[in-house]
Amino acid sequence: VQLVESGGGLVQPGGSLRLSCAASGFSLSTYALRWYRQAPGKARERVATIAPVGDSTYYKDSVKGRFTISRDNAKNTVYLQMNSLKPEDTAVYYCNVFVAPMDYWGKGTLVTVSS
Repeated sequence: VQLVESGGGLVQPGGSLRLSCAASGFSLSTYALRWYRQAPGKARERVATIAPVGDSTYYKDSVKGRFTISRDNAKNTVYLQMNSLKPEDTAVYYCNVFVAPMDYWGKGTLVTVSS
């Protein structure tokens, strides 16, 4: 199982980025996929989840209405569309999946929101 994030970068407040997480070694269509983030000096926190069936989603309160998680099963990739970015969104973003019996993480992609 491998997860590779991409799409991070430097963006001004109010801007947008789309993060991608390419999965290999398993079919992500049958698993819940999660995005987490970790800001400097802070604990890692869950940002969004997409369920394997029905594509129901969960969002952290502070990103609701701004972030959208989605998946492309044909590409075995999960996305995080981030709009109206704020400086407090600055963090390393990680994708995560639990494929029994292990939790898998990518190496992360850095998002910096600054003017």
